Amino acid sequence: MTQGKHPTGAPWRNFYGRLKGKGLRASQEARLDEDLGALSPGPVGWEENPERAPLDLAALFGARPVWLEVGFGGGEHLVHQAGLHPEVGIIGCEPYINGVAMLLGKIRKAGVENLAVHPGDVRDLFDVLPEASLEKAFLLYPDPWPKKKHHRRRFVTPEYLAPLARAMKPGAEFRIATDIPDYVRQALEEVPRAGFDWLAEGPADWRAPWADWISTRYEQKALREGRVPHYLTFRRV
Repeated sequence: MTQGKHPTGAPWRNFYGRLKGKGLRASQEARLDEDLGALSPGPVGWEENPERAPLDLAALFGARPVWLEVGFGGGEHLVHQAGLHPEVGIIGCEPYINGVAMLLGKIRKAGVENLAVHPGDVRDLFDVLPEASLEKAFLLYPDPWPKKKHHRRRFVTPEYLAPLARAMKPGAEFRIATDIPDYVRQALEEVPRAGFDWLAEGPADWRAPWADWISTRYEQKALREGRVPHYLTFRRV
């Protein structure tokens, strides 16, 4: 990972994966300019929040329970959950700007109003989430970092799991979906160490989606390419 300091003096952090793909369409650029600012969860970045003051989630969502999706891809699951559960507020976090642009189009089409979007590294968001503020979190088809030397960059490592656990309420649910067997192995080793119980009753549960699940583009790709999706549910101790 990149060494050195952020211009503010904070430790520098690398994003994982790509930050931008092929050129955005004019309509996508317009949505980023017109919509993204109003969906901010509050001051997250080091420039606007150097003191790392906690976000005011009550001002953002009122008395609603708060959920988090880490790396929402194209946003189909995030918008689905927002529409299915208007009684909650959901923060989506995604550094890949093309995915953010796709999400904004889906938000306009669905008309959901209980979403906030952080277009950056979830570790910066963790810094400003109040302790025990999340009631559910999703990690769906995360970047597998397949080379062994890159496994430390996976989300299911202490660097990510410790601040996630801090931000989750006791009893909160953490869902992971992946089609990479070694990611399942690492998740089952590392997530319980971070303060979570695995809720599966047996191997059959690994292939049973959740009741409110919507198949994502990443799941469909895995199925087309012959990989088996796994669905892991954990509960914050």
